[in-house]
Parts: sequence; structure tokens; C-alpha cells
Amino acid sequence: TDEKANFILGPYGSAATASDAIVVERNSIPMVEANGAAQSIFSKGYKFTFGVLSPANKYLTGVIDMAATLNPKPTTIAMLTANDNFSVEVAKAVEDYAPSKGMQVVFTKQYPAAAPDVSGLISQAKQKNPDIVMNSGHLAESIAINKAAKQLGLDAKIFAYSVGPSTPDFISALGADANYVYDGSQWTPQVKYKPTFYLSVAEYVKAYKAKFSSNEDPDYHVAESTAACLAFQKAIENAGSLDPSKVRDALASLDVMTFFGQIKFDSRGINTFKPMVVEQIQNGTHYTVYPGDVANGSPKYPTPSWSSR
Repeated sequence: TDEKANFILGPYGSAATASDAIVVERNSIPMVEANGAAQSIFSKGYKFTFGVLSPANKYLTGVIDMAATLNPKPTTIAMLTANDNFSVEVAKAVEDYAPSKGMQVVFTKQYPAAAPDVSGLISQAKQKNPDIVMNSGHLAESIAINKAAKQLGLDAKIFAYSVGPSTPDFISALGADANYVYDGSQWTPQVKYKPTFYLSVAEYVKAYKAKFSSNEDPDYHVAESTAACLAFQKAIENAGSLDPSKVRDALASLDVMTFFGQIKFDSRGINTFKPMVVEQIQNGTHYTVYPGDVANGSPKYPTPSWSSR
């Protein structure tokens, strides 16, 4: 605001986004954000904050949908969650949704975000012998939980984490132990959206690799951040103006299909219109495994025991 900015791109994480939302609302500056999924950000009646990503409650429910199609069907879940707003929302959605698919959460526990030692939680979860182990947290916590599961011999048919597995850092930190892990993803290079604006999915992946001289595909954090910029561009074009109030109104009525999926906001400013997908790490590579119409692989299920890998 000191620099008299007309528009703001949001920061990383729900906590930082919630803080910035207060500032942009006070100053009537439109903010499009791509990395804060907690619905609590959008529960204050703000009119100037818009999120292009699917909300927190969608992150792991797709894994439950996928699990319901597998044989033998898993029926019990251990749900671990960091105590930040985003993670708590993800976990609560799992607890609310699982019974509708014939599954029961048999263990649930919160831990301090960025907790350095999760072995106690894993020991408690192991006593329940869950079919599915889920973690709602972030990269460092997902790595710590996976390491503890191996060390303590917690075997499950499915390991699924909300944030972490989609990043190259998860695989580089865990090596072969990253295999078989699932996550809910905002986007993968396998999605089959047909954009009416900007690049196709394949063109976007190619442009990213060329721009950054990388052999790695962009992960969803990259894609959603690009989508936030596209939302601003299209809204400015539709408004025919750089006036913040006019662009804000154009954002509120925006409805455009991009390589990232549909960008459209409900009355709160959340993009509830774009689905998420499920991916699994197989032999060190990410595969989209659900839903079937966008998948480029099938789930490797059940996850083998640690001792047999």
C-alpha cells in the first residue's frame, strides 16, 4: 500500500494470506491468491480477496473417493493433522466425509505445526492398525511422518498426505521411501482441460521447462501461482481498465477455463468450481491415478509393508 499498488498477488500459505486479506480489504485493493486454501480466510465477508485454488476441504476427500473403488476396500483411517487453520480444515473434511464412503476415522490427533518429532503420534496410530494413514500438514511434517512410519513399522494400505508429496523435495528427501505415497493435487500435467485463454496444458509444461532450463514438470504450486496472474490479466481485460474497483468487479464475475482448470469464484471469493486430482509416487515419478478420466496411471495398491520393500 505504501507503493500505491493497484493490485496484489497473494503470498504462500493460509496464515500469511489471512493477514494480507485484512490489509487489502481496508485499502480496497483486489488481491488474487493461489496458495492459501483455508476457507476461514473467506469467512469474514471480504470483497477484495479471491483464491484461484480449490479450498482446503477438497484436499484429501478425493483420496477417499479413490479408496472406495479399490479392492479390498480400506475401511479405517488414522488422521494426523498440524494445528494450523488450513490443516485442521483438511482433517475435519476427512472426518465428516469418510462415513459417507463406509469408512471410519479410528484415530485422530493434532500436533504443533512444524513439530520436529512425530514418533509418539505414529506409535499411537500404529496401535489402531489403520488401513489408511493420512496427514494434513506441510512438506516437513509429511517427510517426518513418513520416516517415523518406516522406523516404527507402521504399515497401511494407503499413505496420503495433503501437502508435500507433489514437490520434488519430498522425493529427494525420502528416495525410494517416497514410493506409494498419495496426495491430493490442485493440478498435474496430465489434466485434460481445454483452455479458452492462454496456453494449453502441454504448452504450459513446455514453456516452464524452457524458461527454467528444467527437466522437471512444474508442480501444482507453480501452476496455481500462474493461474492467479491469469485471473488478474483476464479481469483487467474484461474491465477495460486498471481501476481497482472495476477490476475487483470483473474478478467477481470472472468465469474462464485455463490450463489450470476453471477459474470462477463463489460469493465468498473461493474457487469451488475446480476439482482436485489424486497422484501417487511410483518408482520416483508422479502419476495421476484418480479420477480415471484424467489418470495416466493406476493406483499401486495395497502399499507393501516396509519390511518387504
